[in-house]
Formats: sequence, structure tokens, C-alpha cells
Amino acid sequence: MILKHVKDVIQGKTSLNKKRSSKWPNVRKKHLEKFPTCAVCSGTKKIEVHHIQPFNQKPELELNFNNLISLCEDKSYGVCCHLFVGHLGNYKNINPNVVNDSKVWNDKLKIKAVPHSDLVDE
Repeated sequence: MILKHVKDVIQGKTSLNKKRSSKWPNVRKKHLEKFPTCAVCSGTKKIEVHHIQPFNQKPELELNFNNLISLCEDKSYGVCCHLFVGHLGNYKNINPNVVNDSKVWNDKLKIKAVPHSDLVDE
């Protein structure tokens, strides 16, 4: 758990002086049981529980289920959903629209791609 905290600090996911609640692992587990898929791509691998309001800024919301969303780090569509949608490409960034953006991208990914040949006028 200490190595995970150090890794999170280096990536900018949290600050060194913020320590997770001892209840966090249980809350995280319950959230993943209810929401086991990525809100962006519907993937099921490498799911992270992302805080909508960041833990390092709103520690009082750390255990609030309404402040959590499941995002993956699987890169199944060529991007890390947690990094791309949750943090706008940099773990030090905050995406205040993460819930809506996740829904928008999830809808886009559900649309079947139109073959390129159908788009070209002959």
C-alpha cells in the first residue's frame, strides 16, 4: 500500500501529506462490485475507482459513493480512459465534467464505425 501511495504521488494523483482512510479499500471494493466496467469504454480490465472531486482537494468526499466513477487503464481503444477522460491527459488535471464526458464517449464508442469506402463519393 505504501508503494501504491508513492506511485500515486509521483503521478500527481494525490499529495504526499494526504493519507487514505482505512475504510477506503472496502468502499473501493463495494463500488467495483456495483460498477465493474469502465464508464467510458465498458471495459472490464484494470479498472480504477476515480474520485470525481479529487481526494487531495476534497478529502471529506473520499468515501462518498456519489463521488466515484469507474475508469479503466487498459488502453483497449488506444487510450487510458482514466488518464484521458478522468484527468484530461495529465494526472495533475481535474476534469469537472468527467461523468458527462464518460457518457458522451461511451455513446460514441457504441456506434458502429462507417467503412471509409462509404464516406467517399465516387
